[in-house]
Amino acid sequence: MDDCWAELNRDYQGNLVPNKRTFPSGIKALADYVHAKGLKLGIYSDAGTQTCTKQMPGSLDHEEQDVRTFASWGVDYLKYDNCNDAGRSVRERYTRISNAMKKYGKNIFFSICEWGIENPATWARGMGGNSWRTTADIADNWDSMTSRADQNDRWASYAGPGGWNDPDMLEVGNGGMSEAEYRSHFSIWALAKAPLLIGCDVRSMSPQTKNIISNWEVVAVNQDRLGVQGKKVQSDAGLEVWAGPLSGNRKAVVLWNRQGYQATITAHWSNVGLPASASVTARDLWAHSSFSAQGKLSASVAPHDCKMYILTPK
Repeated sequence: MDDCWAELNRDYQGNLVPNKRTFPSGIKALADYVHAKGLKLGIYSDAGTQTCTKQMPGSLDHEEQDVRTFASWGVDYLKYDNCNDAGRSVRERYTRISNAMKKYGKNIFFSICEWGIENPATWARGMGGNSWRTTADIADNWDSMTSRADQNDRWASYAGPGGWNDPDMLEVGNGGMSEAEYRSHFSIWALAKAPLLIGCDVRSMSPQTKNIISNWEVVAVNQDRLGVQGKKVQSDAGLEVWAGPLSGNRKAVVLWNRQGYQATITAHWSNVGLPASASVTARDLWAHSSFSAQGKLSASVAPHDCKMYILTPK
């Protein structure tokens, strides 16, 4: 649940109060319902005096009290935003919530939403962050998505098990991009080990959207136990190769055409971390088919589309 889930004022004890009309049974009852479905519940707060919409109270100077509240409700995930800071530094405000989380929120996934302003990839893990935004908010268009991918890429070496770079949630299915562009969006986010947070209304998503976000072969790349973020390894005027290692000595490779015309893209083994003479079985994760390749991998890629593969040495 993002911003605006709460009443405009705290109660007489200073506790956050769920909106009585939207959540008449409270958040604990909602969490129990969600958990009974085998799912987890996320909630939102802010490292300022008010949230970003300025409608509900922020957690600044209420950090321990609010984390105790979230824990008592059974919350699994906290997105912690960065608005209305009262002129106080990012490090001070996030250190306060970090201490509270370490004390009372050990079972809560801690998502730091500082928008990448002070390079949180370099310090958020030390504050107990499980993910940290490396970019400003994403929008549902090609330019926004591609720029977020590039901004996130520079921090690839800081990601790993327990702490992940977050270029913001998925826009897949919201209508501002083509199916090809959404396929590229999902593939790059999966390769980058970014949190895959569905941003569309799942009640009304199209079959095409469902096919993209439920491609378990692509999701498996995101969830690979090695936990190494893939990155851009070749770039030629918008014809790009992104790649990264997977468990079992495998490689994940995305051929990404950021141009407006059909083009052939070739991934050379030296750039994806394979011996020059290696022979591999290439698994096409969108076509769900396999073939052999040696020395390189080439494919014709449609405009703004991609091809995604897992390469397994023979």
